[in-house]
Amino acid sequence: MEKRSVISDAGPNPRSTRAVESGLLLRTWYDLNHHMEKSPSFISYFRNFIFGVEDSLVSTVGLLSGIAIANVPEKTIFLTGVVLIFVEAFSMAAGSFLSEASAEGYATGADAPTRSNFISGSIMFVSYLFSGFIPLFPYLLWPVATALSFSIIFSVAALFILGIVGARIAHTSLMKSGLRMATIGGIAIAFGLLAGKLLSS
Repeated sequence: MEKRSVISDAGPNPRSTRAVESGLLLRTWYDLNHHMEKSPSFISYFRNFIFGVEDSLVSTVGLLSGIAIANVPEKTIFLTGVVLIFVEAFSMAAGSFLSEASAEGYATGADAPTRSNFISGSIMFVSYLFSGFIPLFPYLLWPVATALSFSIIFSVAALFILGIVGARIAHTSLMKSGLRMATIGGIAIAFGLLAGKLLSS
């Protein structure tokens, strides 16, 4: 009996083809994401985001805690916080833009600011502005004594979360980074409380 080879005309397996394409897409995405995380622009954006959020939380809650302990009226505390947040957000954004432009000019010899310098300044402004309202909004909801406690708790918690987010992006220890951020920020807040206590006594 003559043996005949069976040749399939069905073509390649669609499921296998999709698996290969998915693997290639995932690899391309990973390579692109890895390249972006190591690029100077991404590092600058990341640095400004972390710095903006951390500085806004610590500076705002430190000031608010200091003046709250000094028995300043509720409305004055809130108004002072709003003014601080907006002024400092603009100031930090301008400082970020100028420092990034200067550093890039030193590294590349460029005379004019680049698009990434403007983006870095914008990230600093937005991160500082929105983060500052975390320790401020309790003073809209509770009396000063209660708002002071919640302001500190919310700020330390936000610092911890910021540390985790930063560690997630940087691929470092989540818990270690979160605790470090919360601890250092908590120490800075304690100095604000101490200053307010000393000035009010």
